[in-house]
Amino acid sequence: MNIENKLIESVIAGLQALYGQDVPAQQIQLQKTKKEFDGHLTLVVFPFLRMSKKSPEQTAEEIGAYLVANEPAVSAYNVIKGFLNLTIASAAWIELLNTVHADAQYGIVDADDNSPLVMIEYSSPNTNKPLHLGHVRNNLLGNALANIVKANGNKVVKTNIVNDRGIHICKSMLAWKLYGNGETPQSSGKKGDHLVGDYYVAFDKHYKAELAELMSKGMSKEEAEAASTLMAQARDMLVKWEQGDLEVRSLWEMMNGWVYEGFDQTYRKMGVSFDKIYYESDTYTVGRDKVLEGLEKGIFYKKEDGSVWADLTGEGLDHKLLLRGDGTSVYMTQDIGTAKLRFDDYTINKMIYVVGNEQNYHFQVLSILLDKLGFEWGKDLVHFSYGMVELPEGKMKSREGTVVDADDLMEEMISTAKETSQELGKLDGLSQEESDNIARIVGLGALKYFILKVDARKNMTFNPKESIDFNGNTGPFIQYTYARIQSVLRKAAESGIVIPAELPTDVALSEKEEGLIQLVADFAAVVKQAGTDYSPSIIANYIYDLVKEYNQFYHDFSILREENEGLKLFRLALSANVAKVVRLGMALLGMEVPDRM
Repeated sequence: MNIENKLIESVIAGLQALYGQDVPAQQIQLQKTKKEFDGHLTLVVFPFLRMSKKSPEQTAEEIGAYLVANEPAVSAYNVIKGFLNLTIASAAWIELLNTVHADAQYGIVDADDNSPLVMIEYSSPNTNKPLHLGHVRNNLLGNALANIVKANGNKVVKTNIVNDRGIHICKSMLAWKLYGNGETPQSSGKKGDHLVGDYYVAFDKHYKAELAELMSKGMSKEEAEAASTLMAQARDMLVKWEQGDLEVRSLWEMMNGWVYEGFDQTYRKMGVSFDKIYYESDTYTVGRDKVLEGLEKGIFYKKEDGSVWADLTGEGLDHKLLLRGDGTSVYMTQDIGTAKLRFDDYTINKMIYVVGNEQNYHFQVLSILLDKLGFEWGKDLVHFSYGMVELPEGKMKSREGTVVDADDLMEEMISTAKETSQELGKLDGLSQEESDNIARIVGLGALKYFILKVDARKNMTFNPKESIDFNGNTGPFIQYTYARIQSVLRKAAESGIVIPAELPTDVALSEKEEGLIQLVADFAAVVKQAGTDYSPSIIANYIYDLVKEYNQFYHDFSILREENEGLKLFRLALSANVAKVVRLGMALLGMEVPDRM
């Protein structure tokens, strides 16, 4: 039992003994004592004045005296107005540390057969280009969110919807056909997604040149766009694809195959994975059927041009197009189809979509439509809406090839980590294999932590140089502290010291040590809060605070040189549990921590 719960029980017993009143636990308000006052936890006594019929100060005095006499966990108290500040005895803190120490997965709750199933969709790439910095934020948030939701006792299915059809895909295909000379990933030595992305850029370059030529002959921009033979060919290819043309379909399958192979390499390097992948080319027809079914039931209506719409004015929104007059789908149709397939595959209790904030309206509408169509989780679907990520130089554009590529970014982070670590002498004496692995862990840790420590709802600027700093609120700073603790624990083990399964409680602790135990024990509540708020940044910033506090402790107190044997074992156990919580917390965010550094 944690200290708060123990105190709540004692306060309830005290109120019964002092005033003959039974008080429910939710009326007992305990909070951390403010830094400027003595004590660890503060009890708000105002709710009990009616029963004590005394002043706030007298009531607090009486309750404080009762607790010191009857609750061993309370060693002292002081009263500031209507607030009772309680000092927790060292023995109670050590008992709390023993609780954390006994649980290898402290703060993590496992799912059971009755746990709700939460499906989380993230990544959602297009197959006409490689993953870029925007996808990196999406993937890291989605992966961390899945880990956090799972750690809160839910069953989790991680899913991806691949946008593998549409005009953008046809642009890459057409450009490869016209200018590719049969180039393949094997013949060029390029990753497949990069190769296909190059042709998407090539299409745009040739298209712009064609428009410039037509406009030089006196056409307006609109006239030139209408007269473009290149765009007409791309549209024609899309129509053929929709009709199942064999030649177009086999080209599409070949080029998409290249892309998937490239994506898989990127996902592996990033450390993200999926339990189930859906493809828009499979889901859009299912969505179309579902919309037509809704039309038959009178949920939707048809216009004269044959297009199908939903009237959402009753929900305070507008009319929403679901099928074009020619019967082709829009994104909303595809999302309805994907929902249908997912609902067939899994008994989903909650659906979370990790998609940028430019799609807020889309998901507001999707939630209403899915509810109208009878999907139980439709009404409560969660759009985990996140802000854009940019570089210090500003925005990125795929068509112009000015996008920060995910693969290049990860490579750059790893090589920067290697250079920085070498300069600081952190790789001295390690084999090539070990130093390469540490550079990978630190480089990717720097990237992931920098992105995940920011509140997901906010737009952010990713600064590679800042993220790799070994000081401050960064991944490498946290990883270095973890490695430092491992070094202390190794030295202790080498000198034959064994940390007992349970620490004796007769050791006098300093305020710093008590505060550190409190912070370590907070991890369980932090994981819960991050799950309730869908917020990975809560865990990231908690880990930083914990590591910062530990470093001050490490600086001010000796561990292995401590002469008092009981205190030495306590400090080693405290260090080991700080490291454990850092490792568990970083793993929830999708990050590794190195044993040496």
